[in-house]
Amino acid sequence: MDRIVLGYAPTRRSIFSAPDAVKYRGLTAERLRELGIEFVDIDDINEEGLLYDEDDRIKILEKFRAAHVDGLFLPHCNFGTEFLCARLAKELGVPVLLWGPLDERPEPDGTRLRDTQCGLFATGKVLRRFHVPFTYMTNCRLNDPVFERGLRDFIAVCNVVKTFRNARILQIGPRPYEFYSTMFNEDELLERFGIECVPVPLPELTAATKVAIAEKNGVDSDLDRTLAYVREHMDVLVTDEQLDNVAGLAVAMRRLLEKYHCTAGAIQCWNALQGELGIMPCAANSILNEMGFPIACETDVLGTITSLMVEAADMGRKRSFFADWTIRHPDEPNGELLQHCGPWPCSVACERPKLTYPLAFDHPGAITAEAQHGTLTLARFDGDNGEYSLLLGNAEGIDGPKGMGTYLWVKVANIKRLEAKIVEGPYIHHCVGIHDDVVPVLYEACKYLGIKPDLYDPIEEDVKAYLRGE
Repeated sequence: MDRIVLGYAPTRRSIFSAPDAVKYRGLTAERLRELGIEFVDIDDINEEGLLYDEDDRIKILEKFRAAHVDGLFLPHCNFGTEFLCARLAKELGVPVLLWGPLDERPEPDGTRLRDTQCGLFATGKVLRRFHVPFTYMTNCRLNDPVFERGLRDFIAVCNVVKTFRNARILQIGPRPYEFYSTMFNEDELLERFGIECVPVPLPELTAATKVAIAEKNGVDSDLDRTLAYVREHMDVLVTDEQLDNVAGLAVAMRRLLEKYHCTAGAIQCWNALQGELGIMPCAANSILNEMGFPIACETDVLGTITSLMVEAADMGRKRSFFADWTIRHPDEPNGELLQHCGPWPCSVACERPKLTYPLAFDHPGAITAEAQHGTLTLARFDGDNGEYSLLLGNAEGIDGPKGMGTYLWVKVANIKRLEAKIVEGPYIHHCVGIHDDVVPVLYEACKYLGIKPDLYDPIEEDVKAYLRGE
């Protein structure tokens, strides 16, 4: 993941103590450094290093733009100048974190040095008037656990927004004929969200694969390194020629991603590719997914975007997996099988994966392995008729019958409620999972992306409570 840099613009208002505002400006900056959070300061803009003047606001804007900050942090160090905060946030156009240190006990004579909470109320209102979405971190002290948690969650939100806005998807081939469900509106993605798709025909991929295979046993060959990775992480149950094709396909996709400056891809995984290479691309997808370049099956571009969002919410710590909702659990009433032919990254598995034949196809090149159990986030970015939303919620990995391909039985709170959500749309049978709870981060990121968060369980008040610091 790219580093996330915050624009640090502490603010004050003249009617309260300037020295106390300067004090908290310094204390807050020191705390950010302790937490290892990267930020751009404004201590060179004026002697106080505070935002309270329009001329200074313009200089701050220029500095933050030049530094390409990913988020704006507005600590209110006494009351704060709400209209300057709103102007800066409006013109900068990045996620905004609003916060102020908890006010101390009033002086014996009744005077107050800061009145921070009141200033936060004012700024929240003015940001709304300027149509600026913002994240509020509860009024707290610098050493309160909720301060660190709120900052790290906000950084993850910034990462989702940055990743989404900079997404560039390599579309390898059109969707399979039968898959009307994976249709997407390419011009709407570009016009509404700035997401660009780069179409590449399958012959370009197969030609690049053959070039990669021809480099076998070369000096520092990409193919040989990929073959070594496969043998280290998988039990290989295919022929050497088929294995070469798997590795060559992975190298070719990586090179095409680099050639077209793409952050992720989606591939027409069947059935034309099998006639050219004699393999399924699932294991090659797995290799790319492990490298942090999500590749979705069946040319599901919106599924690829979901993968990017989910991994960004987790700050790239864990890899996601692209799955089908398939069948109900035979014993658990709220259980469901997540499965796909075999594209999940090896780090997701709870056992050593086998490189073999997939379920329902006659060509080799897929992984079989059960995924780890534990807490999951499941998500799906999708839309139709001009409206977009993000289906999201939690699940728990559970025991179930042995499967083929990459698979995991999960339990949700209410499978019938989730099933209805998917059937009634705008979603399809594909989702993305990750072994972490990033629901609050994704929920909060939606406000900056113009996407409706759609929780499949009635946990919205719980999510909001978490984001409030409760």
